[in-house]
Amino acid sequence: MSRIGVKPITIPAGVEVTVDDNNLVKVKGPKGEMENSVNADLEIKIEDGVLTVTRPTDDRIHRAQHGLARTLIHNMVVGVTDGFQKKMTINGVGYSASKKGNTLVLKLGFSHPVEMVDPEGIETEVPDATTVIVKGSDKAKVGNYAANIRAWRKPEPYKGKGIIMEGEVVQKKEGKSGAK
Repeated sequence: MSRIGVKPITIPAGVEVTVDDNNLVKVKGPKGEMENSVNADLEIKIEDGVLTVTRPTDDRIHRAQHGLARTLIHNMVVGVTDGFQKKMTINGVGYSASKKGNTLVLKLGFSHPVEMVDPEGIETEVPDATTVIVKGSDKAKVGNYAANIRAWRKPEPYKGKGIIMEGEVVQKKEGKSGAK
């Protein structure tokens, strides 16, 4: 049995979950609405504010889809209630971030500032010049946009300069040793 797939999902107050005949799951809550199509072989039941996902057989494809479907539905429920966020820190002399309307402006040592327009459903905050917070209700979109921001200056191992995700550890390397 899937350890993740068998866990029930409690649906909080103010969240509405509907499942149609083709296993299209729609979740509506205070932070918006999301929908996702789940494997049609899986059975999704909603009883007394608790959603459960069951699989028909122990075939390899059903086992693989069982935990995935449950996690995707759970992420939609969390997304429309609390939302997701990624926090990044910018390290480096002269590196900074600022916000102009819905555009994130990054100064990363290039000859020009990097301007990134926030995609629909995603919001960026810049509490100080070296911190960027990406927020949204879709976990995949938040992670993808944060990765796109980080791709402009990945952390380098010698001086530790670059854009570092919260919780990421940059292994420092030793520089060149002196010539003999």
